[in-house]
Order: sequence, then C-alpha cells, then structure tokens
Amino acid sequence: MQSTSSIIDPRFRKVADTFYTQMKRFRGGGAVCVYHHGKPVIDLWTGTRNWQGDPWQQDTLSVSFSTTKGVVSTLLHQQAALGRIDYDNPVMNYWPEFGAQGKESITVRDLLTHRAGMYRMDNLNLEFDQVTDWDTVCAALAAAPADRSAAPYSVYHALTYGWLVGEVARRVSGKSVTDMVQEDLAAPLGLDGLFVGTPDSEHHRVADLLMGKKPGSKPSAKTLSKTIKAKVSQGTQATLEAMMHAGMIPDIARFEKAITVKRFHVQKLTTPEALRSAMPGFNGVFTARSLARLYAALANGGELDGSRILPSSTVQAISQQQVFTLDRALYTPMRWRLGYHQPFVLARRPKQGFGHFGYGGSGAWADPERGLSVALTVNAGAGTPWGDARILNIGAAALKCCR
Repeated sequence: MQSTSSIIDPRFRKVADTFYTQMKRFRGGGAVCVYHHGKPVIDLWTGTRNWQGDPWQQDTLSVSFSTTKGVVSTLLHQQAALGRIDYDNPVMNYWPEFGAQGKESITVRDLLTHRAGMYRMDNLNLEFDQVTDWDTVCAALAAAPADRSAAPYSVYHALTYGWLVGEVARRVSGKSVTDMVQEDLAAPLGLDGLFVGTPDSEHHRVADLLMGKKPGSKPSAKTLSKTIKAKVSQGTQATLEAMMHAGMIPDIARFEKAITVKRFHVQKLTTPEALRSAMPGFNGVFTARSLARLYAALANGGELDGSRILPSSTVQAISQQQVFTLDRALYTPMRWRLGYHQPFVLARRPKQGFGHFGYGGSGAWADPERGLSVALTVNAGAGTPWGDARILNIGAAALKCCR
C-alpha cells in the first residue's frame, strides 16, 4: 500500500529540490512521486489546489489531460496479453461498425501509434455535453471517414485517441474503461487515485484547474499560441522556443482546429458531469503517487509487490519504438511506442523509457533499464501538448540521481 506521509530518500534529494524550485514558477500546486526498483523514493506535494487558495493535500486528485492516454493504453495491452487482441488485426475485427467509410484496413497498431487518420474532432460537430456520452462519441467516430493523407506518418490524435483505444478494449473485455481502470489497475496495485470516470464520492478531492481566468470572470478568446507567449515562465518559454526553432509546431492554428469541441473550456472538466464521464484521451483524474506506482510496475517488468498487471514480454514489446519520423501534428520526434512516447527530459533520454505527458504540465513515465518511474500532477501550467519544463527538469534530476 502507499505511504500516507511525504518521502524524500537522501539519494534523490535533487528531485525534491528541483520540484520545489519548478513549482514556484507557476500558480496552483501539484505533486511528484518517484519509484526506484519498486520502492518510493520521492513522494511530495506543494502549493494550492483551488481558487480559494486551500493547500494541496496528499490525496489531492488532478485532471491530467493526455497523461490519461498512457493509462488507457495499458488497459488495451492487458487485453492483448490475454489473447483477445492482436495489434496487427483490423480494428473492425473487434468493433465492426468502425469499418465504415473505407476504414477496413486500419489496425489496432495504427491506433496506438497515431497513424489511423482519425485525429479530427472538429468534423464530428459535437457539443461538449455530447462528448461526455461514450456511445455518442464512439458512434460518431465509427461513422466518420479517416484522413490518411499524411500516411505513413503519425498525426497526434489529441482527443480522439482515448475513445478509439478505449472502445476496442471495451468491446473485447465487456467492461467499461472506468471499471477496467479500477478492477485491472487500481485494485491489484492498491492505488488510491487513478480514475477515468471519477465517482461522486471522490469529487471533493479534485483540484480546480487554475488555467485562464477565474470562473465567473469575462471569458478569454486567447488561442493556444497566445497562451504560450503570455503565461509560461521565462525558463519554460526558452525551452518552448528551442523546440519551435527545431521545427516543431509550424502551424499551431491548424492543430487547434483539428481538436476542437464546441463550447469547450478546460475548466468544464472539473464539473460533476464531466468528472463522472470517461473521456480517456484527456480527463483522467490522478494522484502522482498512483501514476508513479502504475509505471513502477511497468518499469519492473509488469509486476510490483507481488501483483502482476502485464507479462514481462508484453512490457518489452510495448516499449519498442514504432515511429521514427516527426509527428505531423506536433512536428516533433515523439518516438511513439505502442500507446506511449519516449519521455522528454532535459538530459539524455532513457532509451527504453516510455510514458505520456499532458497539457498543462502533468506526466508519467517508466524506465525499465533503471527500474525508475516518475510522475507529476499539477493544476496550472503552460498550455502545450507536451506539458512544460517542470516535468522535463524533474525527469532529468531523477535520471541523474540514478547515476
């Protein structure tokens, strides 16, 4: 079971120092947790969890955006390990309706590597209240055509990924994504904060998203690119500019249009209706310690404290790089694995590492080579698909401590 108090292993003091330094650069709060060889070595939290300024607690949950993609990917891999899914089979083998509009040849591997051409939400014409209904979104995706004009390159499925992968897992398991997360991940690993579809009993633990203006104030029409310029710290700005100069995000407006959902604002994700819903590309609600413990199992060959969630052979397979070119939405080398990307760190990247970062700053990843897992949850940060410099610096510190 997980500790109920903070942890700082002296060998990983640099991670703690980096965490506190980085968190001072943003409003709000967050938590960090690091596991090494199956044991927690860092478990810390700081800052505020809501607009009223109440302190972040050890059990505070935070909406973690695309960090959720790594969790739903793990669910699908569990079904593959049971022999219910073959990555190279067409999606329509498991979800027959998906074969409409010429999508018969799209495989499960295509979904996991963002090469299915199903990245657009804007052409589904869904209002936000429709997006909270699982069957409505899946029916719209099944009926929509794919845009594979960028094939064989990946095009990041920023919002659609969770429903696409989650529906395949749901079809073969007979269970909802919400139930799979609880029964197949949270229960065996003893996690107190891993939800995709959060029960009402846990809503009081969810941090406000302190992004944009306070609810009730005049809404802003700032675009993602303007948010990057206006809201990130000087250090984070320098990191993002370096990424852009390397050829990343040449057309951020096009990316924004592709992921549009009508009448959407990030703060809607903390309403009771949204929290209850499973939107597994972006509305997972987690504690850092639960994410770190999940990835600790993956870093340890799929097993932790006697509970196995994946065979070691599956972990080895899913950590292998599948895509070797720039993603055509993010214009960065994501180095896609099967449902995860290689971790971004301000240090030499872990070759066998895999995980997923999220809009606003959260992220979690595993490094099987070092037996290391790192997780960060926050409620305010830079609005970029990769998070921001906090997770990059914290990951670098963790790697240095391992050396």
